[in-house]
Amino acid sequence: MRLTILVGVSLLVLVGWNASTRAENPQHIQRLLETRLCRRCDLRGASLREADLRQADLRDTDLRRADLRRANLRRADLRRADLTEADLRRANLANTYLRFTNLTDAKLKRANLCGATMPDGTVSQQGC
Repeated sequence: MRLTILVGVSLLVLVGWNASTRAENPQHIQRLLETRLCRRCDLRGASLREADLRQADLRDTDLRRADLRRANLRRADLRRADLTEADLRRANLANTYLRFTNLTDAKLKRANLCGATMPDGTVSQQGC
């Protein structure tokens, strides 16, 4: 009996945790991919790996924990976007506007940041 209760509680915790990590809004993802316009969207935990998001307007968008590996974000506007813990490895962020963007714990390994306006207003030369 004790083991059954413990297993049941463990499953509830896992199901609840999984639901909170996959909180993206499917309509927002569809709009973004079709129009590249998604201001103030909920894309938390979204899988946008290898997505073509060139010149996308993502101002004020929640991209926490989003998978943006190898995504093309060239010249995207990410002002005030939240990219906390987002995976941007090998993403193309060349000439991207990141002013006031939250990049806390974002994974940027091998990301192209050439000409990107960084959160502090400086222009990156990384990858140029």
